[in-house]
Amino acid sequence: MDRIVFFSVLSIFSFLVAFSDVMIPQKHVMALPLSTNSRWIVDENGQRVKLACVNWVSHLEVMVAEGLSEQPMDAIAKRIVSMGFNCVRLTWPVFLVTNDTLGSLTVRESLRSLGLLESISGIQANNPSIIDLPLLNVYQAVVSSLGDNNVMVILDNHISKPGWCCSNSDGNGFFGDQYFDPDLWITGLTRMASMFNGVPNVVGMSLRNELRGPKQNVNDWYRYMQKGAEAVHSANPDVIVILSGLNYDKDLSFLRNRPVNLTFSRKIVFEVHWYGFTDGQAWKNGNPNQVCGRVVDNMMRISGFLLEQGWPLFMSEFGVDQRGANVNDNRYLGCFLGVAAELDFDWALWTLVGSYYLRQGVVGMNEYYGVLNSNWIETRNSTFLQQISALQSPFRGPGLSEVHLHKVIFHPSTGLCVLRKSMLEPLRLGPCTKSEAWNYTPQKILSVKGTYFCLQTDELAKPAKLGIICTDSNSKWETISDSKMHLSSKAPNGTPVCLDIDSNNTIVTSTCKCLSKDNTCDPESQWFKLVNSTTRSSTMTKPSTMTKPSSLISSTLNFPAKDFSWKFLGSV
Repeated sequence: MDRIVFFSVLSIFSFLVAFSDVMIPQKHVMALPLSTNSRWIVDENGQRVKLACVNWVSHLEVMVAEGLSEQPMDAIAKRIVSMGFNCVRLTWPVFLVTNDTLGSLTVRESLRSLGLLESISGIQANNPSIIDLPLLNVYQAVVSSLGDNNVMVILDNHISKPGWCCSNSDGNGFFGDQYFDPDLWITGLTRMASMFNGVPNVVGMSLRNELRGPKQNVNDWYRYMQKGAEAVHSANPDVIVILSGLNYDKDLSFLRNRPVNLTFSRKIVFEVHWYGFTDGQAWKNGNPNQVCGRVVDNMMRISGFLLEQGWPLFMSEFGVDQRGANVNDNRYLGCFLGVAAELDFDWALWTLVGSYYLRQGVVGMNEYYGVLNSNWIETRNSTFLQQISALQSPFRGPGLSEVHLHKVIFHPSTGLCVLRKSMLEPLRLGPCTKSEAWNYTPQKILSVKGTYFCLQTDELAKPAKLGIICTDSNSKWETISDSKMHLSSKAPNGTPVCLDIDSNNTIVTSTCKCLSKDNTCDPESQWFKLVNSTTRSSTMTKPSTMTKPSSLISSTLNFPAKDFSWKFLGSV
């Protein structure tokens, strides 16, 4: 009889918790311009602004933002917003602003010179107001359209001579290369910064994309990147200045012991790139857990350490083949999203583009890394958008101390978090905006913050459960495997198990898989990341309701709280 009363009590408590008053956070209105506060980008009020950007290409031979022959400019801007992005990294070539002959070409003239007559017809149909405007004016119009839709813009100097980027031998790689004159580059940066001085949605300028090639060296990096940063800041002190590294923007290790020396502060951000192909076919050919651990360790060693030193790090390019069949990309993505959630850095997806006017001699080339389809209307992969949706909002940062520090349990392969509805229903994956607040103790207990309930294993392949006796081995959760994304415990019979999901997104425990050596299995259903957060979820209850479970239950059943605690809660 006591057991029946016990579970009835828990059910009543769970019901009351689940349906008590909630506090919904108000949407934050940004106050531009942006600056930095230690490792965070903040607005004028000092509140964190997380850059969740998408790259929009405008640096190829046509020198017009891609897609304007397929859809109206404003429709594309609105589509960007509808997909959850708040920012565009808009690329541009130096010659656009330093070669008067090129910059003054109209869109029609640029397309005609490349034989792109069909694109002329498309722009006349979808964006007739720009067809006879100079290229530079069209670039400004794109920025203006994004601003009208409250989208921030980072002006990215992608290349000098217009064309596809990047190779070691394209003449655009490093200072002194055939098309990369440092003085002309600084002139271009200055003109672009001046042109957009006073344009509020232009919040940053990236000095140069993917420095590379045989001429690259650290001393010239400091010499010219510092000159470029000073030139931009002098011409437009409102924008944040974004500095890229060496070796295709992977290596910033030289900054560990030799910081930049600039006349201004609180405006510097560093950028880095990370793709699956960055490490060749390692993800496909190796064990995913071991590759993830090795690659992440290397990334932290050569660039991620800047976060620990108090610098903002902008992952200005990452992306995958959106068709979903690329094993190398798929395994990389799960690892990347786990790290992106844990570190909560700013980022820009490659790419918005569904197709190109002309790329590498191919007219209308499809872009399979593009989040939009070739018609620039539908998304190429809606599952991918769900995967990144939780990362489009900040987990923490200045001005976001809505609640005490806690953990959310993030599942990278779905982009969802662990949540509960009641004690009567299994834990499930759901939107991270509705996530439980978890506490992870030094004793390795995962408990629902503000309650007596902790996460426990049951039998193998059965749903994980919440319980209140949290001293047994089935209540202890260790982060195991090289990826640091397996949460492992022991079933009541002593069998090691890992947190997993079933086909209904229910949280279960299964035999731990793919921990080492095997390169044929996929561990991603068992990849979870404990992420620090100080933001309030839409289902988080008021503290007064959550911190007195015994008094709530005892008042419901009309007997003293202290007696109930002794009889039913035990030692927790």
